[in-house]
Amino acid sequence: MKFPYGISDFDALITEKYYYVDRTDRIPLLEDAGKQLLFLRPRRFGKSLLLSMLENYYDLNQADRFEQLFGGLAIGKNPTAGHNRYFVLKWDFSEVSPLGDGEEIKRNLYVYLNDRIGAFSRHYKEILPDPIRIDDRDALSSFRSLLDAIQQTGHPLYLLIDEYDNFANELMMGHRSAEESRYQALLSGEGCMKALFKTIKAAAGGRGLGKVFITGVSPVAMSDLTSAYNVAENIYLLPQFNALCGFQEAEIARVLSEIAGECDLPQSKVDEALSMMRTFYNGYRFSRRTEEQVYNPTLALYFLKIFQRDCRYPDRILDSNLAMDRGKMHYISRLPEGRQLIFDALAETASVTIFELADRFGVEDILYTPKDTGFVASLLYYFGILTLGGVTPFGELILRIPNLVIRKLYAEQIQEMLLPEGRDGDLVRRAAEALYQRGDLQPLCDFVEQKYFKVFSNRDYAWSNELTVKTAFLTLLFNDTLYIMESEAEIERGHADLTMIVRPDRRQYRILDILIEFKFVSLKEAGLDGKTLETMDRDALRALPAVQSKQREAEVGLARYRAKLKTKFGALPRLHSFSVVAVGFERLVFSSSE
Repeated sequence: MKFPYGISDFDALITEKYYYVDRTDRIPLLEDAGKQLLFLRPRRFGKSLLLSMLENYYDLNQADRFEQLFGGLAIGKNPTAGHNRYFVLKWDFSEVSPLGDGEEIKRNLYVYLNDRIGAFSRHYKEILPDPIRIDDRDALSSFRSLLDAIQQTGHPLYLLIDEYDNFANELMMGHRSAEESRYQALLSGEGCMKALFKTIKAAAGGRGLGKVFITGVSPVAMSDLTSAYNVAENIYLLPQFNALCGFQEAEIARVLSEIAGECDLPQSKVDEALSMMRTFYNGYRFSRRTEEQVYNPTLALYFLKIFQRDCRYPDRILDSNLAMDRGKMHYISRLPEGRQLIFDALAETASVTIFELADRFGVEDILYTPKDTGFVASLLYYFGILTLGGVTPFGELILRIPNLVIRKLYAEQIQEMLLPEGRDGDLVRRAAEALYQRGDLQPLCDFVEQKYFKVFSNRDYAWSNELTVKTAFLTLLFNDTLYIMESEAEIERGHADLTMIVRPDRRQYRILDILIEFKFVSLKEAGLDGKTLETMDRDALRALPAVQSKQREAEVGLARYRAKLKTKFGALPRLHSFSVVAVGFERLVFSSSE
């Protein structure tokens, strides 16, 4: 078994016998959905492979290879009438440079379009009755010449567009005047991209363009394209396409069983590996009308390839291909409601809820309109940093973090927000190691008191509670190389604030399982002001009646959670548990037990 990590060429996957999760059974559903479709998914979710599969299925030049490519797949047993009946033209706008002024961007776009039209002409030279005229100054004229040529053959064109929103994403991430002017040159007024989509719309009106399939990350550019191209049907929220890209759990389980057979591993290792992958990679849900969850395919293939090669799990669960998503988190954190939303999502106690996803917003919205929670949460959904988690009794959508890999992005972003200089990395690492290795929580409490509490603003006091403190600790302790880390982990209908269970493949090391329960005492409850608290020693802090009461509450919870953790994970001889009581955003008091 060969895993196609980083490969999105369908022809190569099939002919070189890579592992392929068959989605060809969705082709009839796509044909029924409409002739001009818009499909959105987060980056690295298999959209380019989907387009490559459609390209090979509909390409009339691939008719003699249909059995070779599709004979072993679902659609090969019952193909639709449209297979191998189309000319296929594919554009990928991520290949077009967005740099320069308006004229330079237009030249970049036209050079790219002409290159693709030229390749199209060579691919179909035996079929086309007349050569396509390439206009170096006007790629739209070249496209119209292509349409004129194919109309004489009786075969329509299928246009595939990948990453249609690449330019808009560049603008969002940069948020500088230069990006704005470039974007305006593309999509405002008679910008070249707007003119292109206007031409596409006209071509679909009986001028040879039979089908259009567009993919992207978000609908961020659709508002600006509406007047030029208002005919695309959005299919990304439909339940029948929830798993059009992404892996289902049964598919993952079958592959793990095959790998276990190759590696001579017992079934218990299959169950263990599936639990690991479920925790780190599963949880995406794109339609409110389905309960089905899917795995991120790029991360799943990364894990499976290393597991097969080494017969053990990868050391680093977060694939570096997600590094760009840190830029998206950074963008969100700069928005007015972004900081609060990131904290709320990571805390996971108060649900992130919105009435509906924003489905059309353009450059004016990005740059100038107020960014309410609905806008920010919708962006996080499209980026794959939040996903659908159900519906409230009042009809609101619940959005949640899909899995532990994405939780790590939140933890890193919050740490960057609170410690923007990044000079304390070694201090944080040593404090965390003191807890992992020796069960000593004091260095971490000292760091939170001296560093984190100093940077919390007055605004943060308005929503200060144990969730704030818990989130601070989670950002400092997050370590997916050693731990399965859960915040508000459900343990038999109870919830523990923070659990850190050593990964099954790391149990040979002398690191501790950690359970922490947090409590919060406000300055009013303590009956003290901040300056007084700063001068008190720890014994005096522990003697405060409000602190003692909260510690007793925490100990009761810890005793209950310890028993339930052992039921869930088995014997945990190195489990250390801690109660941490924050007194305002000034001081911390903790107690520990084994």
